[in-house]
This record gives sequence, structure tokens and C-alpha cells, in this order.
Amino acid sequence: MMTDDPDRLEATRLRSYGRRKGKRLSPRKEHLVAELLPRLRPDLTQPPPSDPTALFPVPVREVWLEIGFGSGEHLLWQAEHHPGAGIIGCEPYINGVAAALGGIEDRGLQRVLLHDDDARDVLAWLPQSSIARAFILFPDPWPKKRQQKRRLVTPEMVQALARVVRPGGTLRFASDDTDYAGQVLYAVNQNGAFAWCAEKADHWRERPDDWPQTRYEGKALSGRKPVYLEWRRL
Repeated sequence: MMTDDPDRLEATRLRSYGRRKGKRLSPRKEHLVAELLPRLRPDLTQPPPSDPTALFPVPVREVWLEIGFGSGEHLLWQAEHHPGAGIIGCEPYINGVAAALGGIEDRGLQRVLLHDDDARDVLAWLPQSSIARAFILFPDPWPKKRQQKRRLVTPEMVQALARVVRPGGTLRFASDDTDYAGQVLYAVNQNGAFAWCAEKADHWRERPDDWPQTRYEGKALSGRKPVYLEWRRL
């Protein structure tokens, strides 16, 4: 049964991510978290604007969403190379958030917002058909059978993405866990709202040129070969 009670929802849904904080932050990163992050954090207690491009302090043509941006390598690259896009990044690991904040400040980016908590809250808050591109790259794989219920991408998550990704928009997923990738491929294809980019199916082991490598991916490449999947919203 669905519920709109946030306290009840938080008590029943499983966390799809691990630790919230690692080693102690440097003084600069502590300052960024204290001073810059509050200015970049979407206010989920207020209704979102009907036009989500209004969330950003500078004009943008469309809004992208990255769920679990790690240290922000991919997010920052996309923001630098696509000046018409405003990007909302979600990442609960505060050390990764702090690293992304450093990159945002160093590059002077004004088209990035950061949510330092569960991405499902942002998905529930965003207006329908408000996102042009969504990325889920190397989420926690939870490989043990008893852990797999914690995996982020479930049929419910796919339905939430189908609500916010606009027609013609894209969804990208990557993982170095082939079991997880197969589970996600099945869940998205079964949903019926997305068309798998079959013309790229033969290249699912090759990262596209506009899909920059992340630090986690670099570690994965020393062992298992990652899987790259892309869909278009119908």
C-alpha cells in the first residue's frame, strides 16, 4: 500500500547506500559543506517550480539528474561540456559531496544543484516529465543474495524515473556487476515506458565518448568489465 507519510516511508524503505561519511574532511571541504552546500541544496520542503529550469540561478534549456554521483567526476564533466543543461546531483556520501563542491567552486559552475541524501526524495519531489537525462552510474551493487533487496534500481524506482523523465529523454545505467545489470535491464524493459537503445546493444561493453570515466569505474576496469545501458523515454 502506498503512503505519503514521510516518517512512515523512511521507516519502511531500505537504504540503498552504505556509509554516509568516510575520513575527516579537510578544512576547505568542511567550509564548502557548511557554506556552499546549503546554497546548492534544493528545498524539498517547498513545492517545485512547474518549470524546473527555474531552479537554477542562470538560464538553462533543460534539467538532468544524476543519482549517486560519487565524487562528481561525471557530473562535473557533463556540466562543463553541456552549458545548456542544469544538473541535479544526488549523493548521500558526504565526502563525495565535498569533493564535488570543490570542483564546482574551482570551475565556477552555476548550473549544478546537490542533494546530499536519498535520491528517491528528489524523484518524488520533481514535477512530471521534468528531466531530459537521468544517470545511474555504478550504484552500490549489494552482490550478496541477502543484500540484493537493498539495490537501488527496483521496479518502483523505474516507475519513479518514468514519471519524471520527459518523452524523448534518456536514462543511462552502468555497473560492473553483470547480475545487477541484467536485473536492471529486465526491470526497465518490463516497465514499458522506455525503449532500450538496441542499436547500441552490440556495444554494451564499450563506454560512449560522451560518458566520461569515473574513479569507481577506473577501479572496476582492473577486474570485471562494466556494462553500459541506455534507454529512451517513449
